[in-house]
Amino acid sequence: MKKSDIIKAFKKLNEELSKRNVKGEVGVFGGAAMVLGFNARISTKDVDAIFVPASKVREAAKKVADDMDLPEDWMNDAVKLYVPVRPKEKKVIFSADHLTVWIPEPEYLVAMKGIAARFDSLDAADLKTLIEHLHLKTVESVFDIIEHYYPKKNIPAKTQYFIEELFWHCNKKKT
Repeated sequence: MKKSDIIKAFKKLNEELSKRNVKGEVGVFGGAAMVLGFNARISTKDVDAIFVPASKVREAAKKVADDMDLPEDWMNDAVKLYVPVRPKEKKVIFSADHLTVWIPEPEYLVAMKGIAARFDSLDAADLKTLIEHLHLKTVESVFDIIEHYYPKKNIPAKTQYFIEELFWHCNKKKT
Protein backbone atom coordinates (compact mmCIF):
# COMPACT_ATOMS: atom_id res chain seq x y z
CA MET A 1 0.00 0.00 0.00
CA LYS A 2 1.31 3.41 -0.96
CA LYS A 3 0.94 6.43 1.31
CA SER A 4 -1.97 7.74 -0.77
CA ASP A 5 -3.71 4.33 -0.56
CA ILE A 6 -3.33 4.22 3.21
CA ILE A 7 -4.68 7.75 3.62
CA LYS A 8 -7.60 6.91 1.32
CA ALA A 9 -8.33 3.82 3.43
CA PHE A 10 -8.22 5.91 6.61
CA LYS A 11 -10.69 8.38 5.07
CA LYS A 12 -13.00 5.47 4.25
CA LEU A 13 -12.49 4.09 7.75
CA ASN A 14 -13.51 7.46 9.19
CA GLU A 15 -16.67 7.40 7.03
CA GLU A 16 -17.50 3.89 8.18
CA LEU A 17 -16.95 4.75 11.84
CA SER A 18 -19.10 7.84 11.38
CA LYS A 19 -21.96 5.71 10.02
CA ARG A 20 -21.68 3.57 13.15
CA ASN A 21 -21.38 6.61 15.44
CA VAL A 22 -18.03 5.34 16.75
CA LYS A 23 -14.95 7.42 17.49
CA GLY A 24 -11.81 5.42 16.79
CA GLU A 25 -8.12 5.79 17.46
CA VAL A 26 -5.41 3.96 15.53
CA GLY A 27 -1.72 3.78 16.46
CA VAL A 28 0.40 2.81 13.47
CA PHE A 29 3.70 0.90 13.73
CA GLY A 30 6.11 -0.94 11.43
CA GLY A 31 6.36 -0.28 7.73
CA ALA A 32 3.23 1.86 7.63
CA ALA A 33 4.75 4.19 10.25
CA MET A 34 7.87 4.45 8.08
CA VAL A 35 5.74 5.26 5.01
CA LEU A 36 3.44 7.74 6.74
CA GLY A 37 5.73 9.37 9.28
CA PHE A 38 9.14 9.35 7.64
CA ASN A 39 8.57 8.93 3.89
CA ALA A 40 11.22 6.22 4.22
CA ARG A 41 9.50 3.82 1.87
CA ILE A 42 7.19 4.01 -1.10
CA SER A 43 4.86 1.33 0.25
CA THR A 44 4.14 -1.37 2.80
CA LYS A 45 2.19 -4.61 2.56
CA ASP A 46 -0.19 -3.76 5.41
CA VAL A 47 -0.87 -1.43 8.31
CA ASP A 48 0.35 -2.84 11.63
CA ALA A 49 -1.64 -1.04 14.30
CA ILE A 50 -3.27 -1.00 17.67
CA PHE A 51 -6.75 0.44 17.77
CA VAL A 52 -9.64 1.30 20.05
CA PRO A 53 -12.38 0.37 20.33
CA ALA A 54 -10.80 -2.75 18.87
CA SER A 55 -13.86 -4.74 17.80
CA LYS A 56 -15.66 -1.73 16.28
CA VAL A 57 -12.59 -0.52 14.37
CA ARG A 58 -11.86 -4.08 13.19
CA GLU A 59 -15.43 -4.43 11.85
CA ALA A 60 -15.23 -1.07 10.08
CA ALA A 61 -11.80 -1.95 8.63
CA LYS A 62 -13.25 -5.15 7.15
CA LYS A 63 -15.96 -3.08 5.44
CA VAL A 64 -13.24 -0.77 4.07
CA ALA A 65 -11.38 -3.82 2.78
CA ASP A 66 -14.49 -4.96 0.91
CA ASP A 67 -15.25 -1.49 -0.47
CA MET A 68 -11.67 -0.82 -1.62
CA ASP A 69 -10.82 -4.38 -2.69
CA LEU A 70 -8.06 -4.60 -0.09
CA PRO A 71 -6.93 -7.74 1.73
CA GLU A 72 -9.14 -8.37 4.75
CA ASP A 73 -6.13 -7.81 7.04
CA TRP A 74 -4.97 -4.58 5.36
CA MET A 75 -4.99 -3.16 8.89
CA ASN A 76 -4.30 -5.67 11.64
CA ASP A 77 -3.37 -5.63 15.30
CA ALA A 78 -0.85 -8.47 15.37
CA VAL A 79 1.73 -5.87 16.44
CA LYS A 80 0.03 -5.57 19.84
CA LEU A 81 2.13 -8.54 20.98
CA TYR A 82 5.25 -6.39 20.46
CA VAL A 83 4.06 -3.15 22.02
CA PRO A 84 5.68 -3.35 25.46
CA VAL A 85 4.25 -0.11 26.84
CA ARG A 86 2.10 2.65 25.45
CA PRO A 87 4.16 5.24 23.61
CA LYS A 88 4.85 8.47 25.51
CA GLU A 89 4.37 10.62 22.43
CA LYS A 90 1.78 10.27 19.72
CA LYS A 91 2.34 12.22 16.52
CA VAL A 92 -1.06 12.58 14.85
CA ILE A 93 -0.74 11.86 11.13
CA PHE A 94 -4.43 11.80 10.23
CA SER A 95 -7.37 13.35 12.01
CA ALA A 96 -11.03 13.41 11.09
CA ASP A 97 -14.33 13.63 12.94
CA HIS A 98 -14.46 9.92 13.88
CA LEU A 99 -10.87 8.78 13.49
CA THR A 100 -7.49 9.83 14.83
CA VAL A 101 -4.37 8.07 13.55
CA TRP A 102 -0.96 8.47 15.18
CA ILE A 103 2.55 7.08 15.14
CA PRO A 104 4.77 6.69 18.21
CA GLU A 105 7.96 8.62 18.89
CA PRO A 106 10.90 7.58 16.68
CA GLU A 107 12.73 6.10 19.67
CA TYR A 108 9.86 3.67 20.16
CA LEU A 109 10.18 2.54 16.54
CA VAL A 110 13.95 2.12 16.99
CA ALA A 111 13.29 -0.19 19.93
CA MET A 112 10.71 -2.23 18.03
CA LYS A 113 12.81 -2.53 14.87
CA GLY A 114 15.85 -3.42 16.96
CA ILE A 115 14.02 -6.14 18.85
CA ALA A 116 12.53 -7.58 15.65
CA ALA A 117 15.98 -7.63 13.99
CA ARG A 118 14.76 -9.35 10.83
CA PHE A 119 17.54 -9.67 8.26
CA ASP A 120 15.06 -10.78 5.58
CA SER A 121 12.95 -7.61 5.75
CA LEU A 122 13.25 -3.85 5.52
CA ASP A 123 14.05 -3.56 9.24
CA ALA A 124 17.69 -2.64 8.57
CA ALA A 125 16.76 0.16 6.16
CA ASP A 126 14.05 1.38 8.52
CA LEU A 127 16.39 1.31 11.49
CA LYS A 128 19.06 3.18 9.52
CA THR A 129 16.50 5.89 8.67
CA LEU A 130 15.49 6.20 12.32
CA ILE A 131 19.11 6.24 13.54
CA GLU A 132 19.90 9.04 11.10
CA HIS A 133 16.71 10.90 12.07
CA LEU A 134 17.73 10.75 15.75
CA HIS A 135 21.44 11.45 15.01
CA LEU A 136 22.55 8.34 16.89
CA LYS A 137 26.28 7.68 16.49
CA THR A 138 26.97 4.50 18.43
CA VAL A 139 25.66 0.99 18.97
CA GLU A 140 25.44 1.85 22.67
CA SER A 141 23.11 4.79 22.01
CA VAL A 142 20.75 2.49 20.12
CA PHE A 143 20.83 -0.04 22.98
CA ASP A 144 20.12 2.69 25.51
CA ILE A 145 16.89 3.37 23.61
CA ILE A 146 15.96 -0.30 23.29
CA GLU A 147 16.58 -0.92 26.99
CA HIS A 148 14.34 2.03 27.84
CA TYR A 149 11.37 0.17 26.33
CA TYR A 150 12.30 -3.50 26.76
CA PRO A 151 13.83 -5.18 29.84
CA LYS A 152 17.44 -6.19 29.12
CA LYS A 153 16.59 -9.85 29.76
CA ASN A 154 14.05 -9.72 26.90
CA ILE A 155 16.50 -8.43 24.30
CA PRO A 156 17.52 -11.33 22.04
CA ALA A 157 21.16 -11.85 21.08
CA LYS A 158 20.24 -11.42 17.41
CA THR A 159 19.45 -7.76 18.20
CA GLN A 160 23.05 -7.14 19.24
CA TYR A 161 24.40 -8.71 16.05
CA PHE A 162 21.83 -6.94 13.89
CA ILE A 163 22.66 -3.47 15.22
CA GLU A 164 26.42 -4.06 15.24
CA GLU A 165 26.27 -5.24 11.62
CA LEU A 166 24.14 -2.24 10.66
CA PHE A 167 26.71 0.16 12.14
CA TRP A 168 29.57 -1.79 10.57
CA HIS A 169 27.97 -1.47 7.10
CA CYS A 170 27.25 2.23 7.64
CA ASN A 171 30.83 2.94 8.77
CA LYS A 172 32.29 0.86 5.93
CA LYS A 173 30.41 2.96 3.35
CA LYS A 174 31.90 6.13 4.85
CA THR A 175 35.49 4.94 4.32
